[in-house]
Amino acid sequence: MTSNLSPESETENLGQYSGLYKILGYVFKNEALLREALTHPSLEGGAQYQRLEFVGDRVLGLVIAEWLFEYYADASEGGLASRHTNMVRKETLAKVSKAMKLADFIHMAKSTEDNGGRKKITILADVCESVIGAVNLDGGYHEARKIVRKFWKCYIAQDSIGDRDAKTKLQEWVQARQIATPKYSVIERTGPAHEPYFTIEAKIQGLEPEIGKGKSKRHAEQDAAFKLLNRIETHK
Repeated sequence: MTSNLSPESETENLGQYSGLYKILGYVFKNEALLREALTHPSLEGGAQYQRLEFVGDRVLGLVIAEWLFEYYADASEGGLASRHTNMVRKETLAKVSKAMKLADFIHMAKSTEDNGGRKKITILADVCESVIGAVNLDGGYHEARKIVRKFWKCYIAQDSIGDRDAKTKLQEWVQARQIATPKYSVIERTGPAHEPYFTIEAKIQGLEPEIGKGKSKRHAEQDAAFKLLNRIETHK
């Protein structure tokens, strides 16, 4: 027996999660699993989403790996790995979480909510994985796979997701030419401890360095790598 969503009318009396069932296209048999998947650790005294997040991370990784293997029949292992990384990174998960409207259903402490918890990328990404894990346990791998393919279908054919991982592309470029690995150095860090701003230099052999800036080291490194790649493409 599956928990596939029947016509919308059948979800009207399913309580607080009926709207989410319509979005997912799946109705839980064990709603306690869904509640656990939507419960942030800030709420004490009951099950929280970390264990289901662990399961969802593995299920998502496998679904995406199988899908990429099928979709890109001629891609190398490196090409598949690069796409896989982009499709399961937390920024992508947060985007999918928003598409699922999970923020509307998360149970969290008022202090966490007042601190912008429903908009935090890390929380959105974690809940996305935990819901996938819950579907897998409630309805099986086939049901989890259907949901992943439904919400990731706009990413599978893209070379990039959002601002594609420029560091990975730059790494692939230097490896193809047997050039030393790019080096990233922090030039400056400004702003308060809770809201830093980084300036980072990216350098590869034979080219002038580029400067990237961002609210985290990773974003600044990506910015610098993107600028280097842009210069490389411009001067082909």
